[in-house]
Amino acid sequence: MAAMSVIGIDFGNESCYIAVAKAGGIETIANDYSLRGTPSCVAFSPKNRILGVAAKNQMVTNMKNTVFGFKRLLGRKFSDPFVQKELKHIPFKVEQRPDGGIGIKINYLGEDNVFSPEQITAMLFTKLKDIATTALQTQINDCVISVPSYFTNAERNALLDAAAIAGLNVLRLMNETTATALSYGIYKQDLPAPEEKPRNVVFVDFGHSSLQVSACAFNKGKLRVLATASDPQCGGRDIDMGLAEYFAQDFITRFKLDARKNQRAYLRLLQEIEKLKKQMSANSTRLPLNIECFMEERDVSGDMQRAQMEQICAETFTRVERTLRAILHNAKLRPEDIYSVEIVGGSTRIPAVKGLIEQVFGKHASTTLNQDEAVSRGCALQCAMLSPAVRVREFSVTDVQPYAVRLAWDAARGEDTDMEVFPAFHPAPFSKMLTFYRKEPFTVSAYYSDQVPYPDTFIGQWHIKDVQPTSEGESQKVKLKVRVNIHGIITVASASLVEKKQDASQTESIEMENANENAQNNQDAPMETNGSPQEQQQNGPETQEVREDEMKGEPQQKQSWTQKVGQWFSGDNNDDKKDKSKEKPKKVLVKTIELPIDARTHGFSQQELNAYVEQEGKMQAQDRQEKERADARNALEEYVYELRGKLSEGEALHDFVAEDQRTRLVNQLDSLEQWLYDEGEDQNRQVYSDKLTELKTEGEPIKQRRLEFELRPGALDDFALAIQLANKAYDLYKGGDAKYSHLSEADIQKVVEASKNALNWLESARQTLAHTPRYQVPPHTTHQIRQERQNFENIVNPILNKPKPKEKTPPPSNPTAGDGQPAASDSQPSEMDVE
Repeated sequence: MAAMSVIGIDFGNESCYIAVAKAGGIETIANDYSLRGTPSCVAFSPKNRILGVAAKNQMVTNMKNTVFGFKRLLGRKFSDPFVQKELKHIPFKVEQRPDGGIGIKINYLGEDNVFSPEQITAMLFTKLKDIATTALQTQINDCVISVPSYFTNAERNALLDAAAIAGLNVLRLMNETTATALSYGIYKQDLPAPEEKPRNVVFVDFGHSSLQVSACAFNKGKLRVLATASDPQCGGRDIDMGLAEYFAQDFITRFKLDARKNQRAYLRLLQEIEKLKKQMSANSTRLPLNIECFMEERDVSGDMQRAQMEQICAETFTRVERTLRAILHNAKLRPEDIYSVEIVGGSTRIPAVKGLIEQVFGKHASTTLNQDEAVSRGCALQCAMLSPAVRVREFSVTDVQPYAVRLAWDAARGEDTDMEVFPAFHPAPFSKMLTFYRKEPFTVSAYYSDQVPYPDTFIGQWHIKDVQPTSEGESQKVKLKVRVNIHGIITVASASLVEKKQDASQTESIEMENANENAQNNQDAPMETNGSPQEQQQNGPETQEVREDEMKGEPQQKQSWTQKVGQWFSGDNNDDKKDKSKEKPKKVLVKTIELPIDARTHGFSQQELNAYVEQEGKMQAQDRQEKERADARNALEEYVYELRGKLSEGEALHDFVAEDQRTRLVNQLDSLEQWLYDEGEDQNRQVYSDKLTELKTEGEPIKQRRLEFELRPGALDDFALAIQLANKAYDLYKGGDAKYSHLSEADIQKVVEASKNALNWLESARQTLAHTPRYQVPPHTTHQIRQERQNFENIVNPILNKPKPKEKTPPPSNPTAGDGQPAASDSQPSEMDVE
């Protein structure tokens, strides 16, 4: 069962998919509506939260309290220009929180509440977790969640916070295009060998709200992302908006109705346009659009054909082409270098998009992958790889960090104040070691060097504490580990103080070496990589970090020490260094001390997370309580309708209740139904349970009499058959049948007596039951009849089934034979017994 809990979640702007790794492969899980896709919608009512499919179904009627499109708000501030642009398209209220963040204001449990986008996302994750738990019948904790490749540190941290609130342990945030590439490559058996030229494949993911393209190089058992390109503001919804604007203007002209002034009408228009867009992908003819009771109780209609749609959305398609060409530039590839172009995402079904792909890459778009489920399947595969519970084919995955990262620090002695630690499209996960010489605590900050789809390029700030000068007042050597972790988040993973105790002459020598390596003493410098980073990353496992954790001076010191020891044993003494090593062979002591780090990065503090987790737990308890209450009410309502229907004339229970009792019971059921829709509409679960229990005290005996009536004839017939078989055996005995010839007269008499008594009881029971009205309790139940038959068979069967006695063994033919003869004669009767 442990292996069953390995899941991957494709968290989309419009819908989500869950895939699970099983022994037979990867399977997509259906939700409680038997749909594979769960809408990314969260709604609120006066009694509970409504999540997923149910939330989308009531979007039009509960528009102000239905939240959607919140993925694009994760990790952002209210003042963000991107957020302000998004607010024009959403009907629910959004306000600024005291910390500058986004607050989504809704009415929940009859009160106004403000939730962050992270909390709303956590609610959706809770629903996805419940779907997976129900489908797999096991607890879900570990998962891999997809994330757009263009997400920055702030957005990735926000997504991790949302998963933590929902109680999910995220093994990896995986870029969506990388997950797609993994689900494509792991099943390919014809990939080139590791030493051969890789196969380059481009993946185009054009979804509801964004466009992502990645170029990947495949070898057998290995996947390496070369580069990515994206447009976070270009998706299928932009086509919807363009068409909605066209039809809104058309309705003003023809019907004098402005849908833009009525949010509910505009939402209905968007829903109809989405259907029309899907139809236009399959048909080039003119297609109708009809909406009943659109506004002011008036119907509207329109039509459009594919060519017209492409003209209206020409700007969107231009942006798509620009992004497709950008991947060739970023990956340094030519169209002829590309083996195939794989497409995923719902919007890639649009013929114009396929035409652009063919125009840019010179190849037809390939649909090898399931366009909706490829990302979730790739995430499930990655989760299986990271989980010890599942065995998966060896497959290395090397992702990239799409943006260049710069590290800055407080200057000392006129040194440089910053450096680029990770260039754009650097392999990830990856670590680098930087060495600083400091006498006191210091601070380093990380920023994005390039333009990113986020208003602030700040990544984080880390304050390294407990740094003190040496006893001689000199600077201490501090090593900083800067890392792009498995989630694609840049962080300072650790800081350590390196202390070396040795002779003054030895210290001077090493300091001179370090000075030569770093160009000047006390200057901060990056560590050098031992070998090619990409080669190390490609040849290692996918989770292996590639570390630049040794500077040139370190190996030289270790090498010289080895030489010194060897020379000391050999007695060789050719130069001054050897003399020094001979004099002081074992005086160097290196001590590494971990330093505390104060981090200031994006995301919630632990205290805030704990508060949100507690609040989520309370809301889940409220949802369960409401579900139990609704289930109890539904059970009572169902029982009322069922019992009243069966008590009607000609129905199943009509004859099994007396006339006066039936009239009284039907009146009671009518009043109970009236109560359910009046003051009983909103009662506690216990009230419904008590009324159901009270009703069942009258209804269940009636049902039981009906059940007895149906089962009793079969029980009586079985008893009669048992008596008949016993009488038949007696007749055979009287006729001299060899089967019963060994039975004694006394035994046969017992059988006759038992049959006679059983037959008398059976006839009496039949007579009594025939004269008993159906609405009365039967004098003999089915259970009693079966018990009487069992008692009868317990007397008769042991007698009739008594085995015959064995025949006596004949005397041996030659009693004076040797030792072997009696043995042979002994074996003869056993053969007769078998026969």
